[in-house]
Amino acid sequence: MSTFLEQDGLVATWCRINAGADSGRPACSEVSQHGDVVAFPQQSAGRQIISTGVYCQIAEQIGHVAGMSTAAITRSFGIRVPDVVWMLPEKWEGIDRDLPIPFAPDICVEVLLDRPTTGIANRVNAYLESGAREVMIIRSRGQVQCYGVEGLRKRSIFEVSLSLESIYFDA
Repeated sequence: MSTFLEQDGLVATWCRINAGADSGRPACSEVSQHGDVVAFPQQSAGRQIISTGVYCQIAEQIGHVAGMSTAAITRSFGIRVPDVVWMLPEKWEGIDRDLPIPFAPDICVEVLLDRPTTGIANRVNAYLESGAREVMIIRSRGQVQCYGVEGLRKRSIFEVSLSLESIYFDA
């Protein structure tokens, strides 16, 4: 039986496995609640473009307090790395930005362009259980889905409306 790591243990493990980020290696690793490293594939150029577009649109529509590939600690998984996050400015105050955010940001966005969709429900639940008010999923054909604790929403409670270029998605 595996034991669950406390927040300090998760952060220490995350820092250890991401130590090479300063030397040019990407810092995108996730850590399970047991301290196991979770494979996190390098983003394709298309996914990076979509993520950047989503980041820019969110920042433009509701404020410039968004981040990309920002690690966050969740209650049911460990440390996750959403593609884009946004939260109220006061929540950023006092947070060490070199470490994972100690809770899920208000908005967490996952772009599934070149990622498997298995386990996405677990990701959505992990964010929502950890304080996210909305999780946006960008599907492989460009469909945008917004989730809250009540389930799938018809639109964003933050009134975010994303316009995504179809050329980056599967036909």
